[in-house]
Amino acid sequence: MRVGVLTGGGDCPGLNAVLRAVTRKGISVHQHEILGFRSGWLGPVEGLTTPLTLDRVEDILSRGGTILGSSRTNPYKVDDGIARLKATLAENRVDALIAIGGEDTLGVAEQLTHDGVPVVGVPKTIDNDLDATDYTFGFDTAVHIATEAIDRLRTTAESHHRALVVEVMGRHAGWIALHSGLAGGANVILVPEKPFSVDQVCEWVEQRFERQYAPIIVVAEGAVPEGGKELLVTGDRDAFGHVRLGGVGTWLADEIAKRTGKESRAVVLGHVQRGGTPTAYDRVLATRFGLHAIDAITEGDYGKMVALRGTDIVRVPLREATAQLKTVPLERYAEAEVLFG
Repeated sequence: MRVGVLTGGGDCPGLNAVLRAVTRKGISVHQHEILGFRSGWLGPVEGLTTPLTLDRVEDILSRGGTILGSSRTNPYKVDDGIARLKATLAENRVDALIAIGGEDTLGVAEQLTHDGVPVVGVPKTIDNDLDATDYTFGFDTAVHIATEAIDRLRTTAESHHRALVVEVMGRHAGWIALHSGLAGGANVILVPEKPFSVDQVCEWVEQRFERQYAPIIVVAEGAVPEGGKELLVTGDRDAFGHVRLGGVGTWLADEIAKRTGKESRAVVLGHVQRGGTPTAYDRVLATRFGLHAIDAITEGDYGKMVALRGTDIVRVPLREATAQLKTVPLERYAEAEVLFG
């Protein structure tokens, strides 16, 4: 067989580990040819290809990002996009595709299965918001980076007796905020799943200062105050209809300063959460996903996504993985609330 593979959406630590596993097992065990498509779904639409050989993937396990590049291209929003995609696959004698990505990339993969394109999906997102899998690779690395940042910021907050608001990624799901906030000992954690009271946040801040400690507030970019709405960096939308969120951290820091009279600063971690070397956990999970994805392709088990259930890698229908986002349950958030203030 000739197997195509692409990485779509935002870059993520662990992508190269998947590519390495797919290529090594695909060639060495199944005797497949592996063809990489560059720049996400733009690759098969525009015919942007690069062969993946054993030499090409030899030293990429620990590298962040993706050697194939990525984009947020939606072939269903491109003129003749699906026809051009199918023509590219035919011209390059590609028998099946492995699509590595989050909700948008795998949403396209799910649609393509109905349009006759054999696809297997691999879940990737630092937000950990893909349903049908316990964890996605990239999440552990993002939490590790955010936790380290909180640890470092705590020392400067204590030195200057100021409140620090740390804004982390999380458009609709607060998993990074919840896990990094708990691991970093944050005094307040704010997630998109539950609108927050600014007055309550300020009360927790005051409680912290009364004990002669500086408060750390971790807020997901998609968190909203009660009766408010998401803060946008820009109103422009990408090919999947998403706007860029951001600014809640700065807004909240200003509100805390105005209402409490205490000095307050905001730190936006942004894309630093996506970059750099993947953690050991993400390298292992990504590798296992890649090994099982190429097996699914070999067995002709298309329209599926590999997923983590407990400690096992299983296959689930792509429609199950993309039907809804996996958000933080309110009972999980309630566990953390007892530590606020």
